[in-house]
Amino acid sequence: MASIVVLYELELARVLGPDGVEPAVVGVHAAGADPDVPEDPLPSTLCGRDTVDMEHAHFRPGLGEPWYPPPLAEQRCRECERALRTL
Repeated sequence: MASIVVLYELELARVLGPDGVEPAVVGVHAAGADPDVPEDPLPSTLCGRDTVDMEHAHFRPGLGEPWYPPPLAEQRCRECERALRTL
């Protein structure tokens, strides 16, 4: 797999933010990038979940950074992380 797409699993209408009720990130997942449209994820995450209802994070790690956004370390999917280590 050449690259991954980082996705957010959201719990809608859970967090009260400055603009009212906002979705909360309950999971950060990784999916393979579609070879035809590299910005789009494949249909399943590396842990096997459907990507249809997930939101694209538009996150690209820099050199030496983790695959997930560092402020969301607690929400990262451990199964996706294990799968990434085997690639």
